Amino acid sequence: MAAMNNKIISIILLFLALAFQCYSQCQLSDLKIEQERTGVKVKNKQEWRVFIITDCICNFPLVALNCSGFQTVEPIDPSLKIVHSTGKFCLIADGNNPITRFRPATFRYAWDSSFPFDIVGVEIYCP
Repeated sequence: MAAMNNKIISIILLFLALAFQCYSQCQLSDLKIEQERTGVKVKNKQEWRVFIITDCICNFPLVALNCSGFQTVEPIDPSLKIVHSTGKFCLIADGNNPITRFRPATFRYAWDSSFPFDIVGVEIYCP
């Protein structure tokens, strides 16, 4: 009987932990940007791969980056739908393929050094 009670308590605790995770709101700080060198040169510039990742359960269909001063000699993959509207902000917008913990946003660019992207805004959807 004690083993059955322990199993039931474990299931209830697991359910509560998952429910709490689903209902807790994700924040901008739940997104992280990582960059790495690819080892490829494009027009004599180092190529960089950018990952925008999250461990949060929510989806991020829109992410705004501070791109003031960003330069690249390599075209950004158009499927990522990066909008460089004001010269200061880049919007990564793809409502059909939001950033999730299982699907990061990735893109490549080529410049002499890595660019210090900052996330300045997000749209968050928690299913």
